[in-house]
This record gives sequence, C-alpha cells and structure tokens, in this order.
Amino acid sequence: MHSWLLIATMALTTIAIRFMPFVLFRKKTPEPVLYLGSVLPYCTMAMLVVYCLKDVHFASLSGFLPELIASFAVILCHRWKHSAALSILAGTVTYMLLIQNVFH
Repeated sequence: MHSWLLIATMALTTIAIRFMPFVLFRKKTPEPVLYLGSVLPYCTMAMLVVYCLKDVHFASLSGFLPELIASFAVILCHRWKHSAALSILAGTVTYMLLIQNVFH
C-alpha cells in the first residue's frame, strides 16, 4: 500500500507541475517567459556541444576525428531540416557508427 501511495503522490505532483503554467498564464504569457522560451534551446545546444567535446584528445586521429565528423553531420542536418531532434539523432548515429566500425 505504501508503494501505491508513493506512486500516486509522484504522479499527482508531476501532473500538477505540468499543468501549473497553463493555470498561471491563462491570459497572457509574461515577457521573461517568452524570452526564455526563445533563448533556452540555443543554450541547451551549446551545453550539449561543450559536454560532448570536453574529452576530445588531439594526440591521434581516433581521438578527435569521429567527434569532428559527427559534429559536421549535426551541423549539416540542422541546416538542412532545422530540427534539433533529427540533428542530435544524426550526430549520435554517425558517431556510434564511426567509433564501432571505423575507429575501433
């Protein structure tokens, strides 16, 4: 019974958090929220780039070439389709194929 109460509490809390912006901003979305909505996707992508490239080693080709090629795949895919999800997927698949099949 204790587990079910915990699950129900977590589910209700999650639902409440998800619906809170719709309740609070029923009439008009405040300017700071609109600004954050326009800026945060770029900040998230920048953090992903820094995180993904933080351990790159330039001592050998296999240390940086897969990351470089995958980064270009992300850039090209994003310029082509303008989809962050598709770009991240293309970069991840390119990187995984390279490190498992080419630079192993």
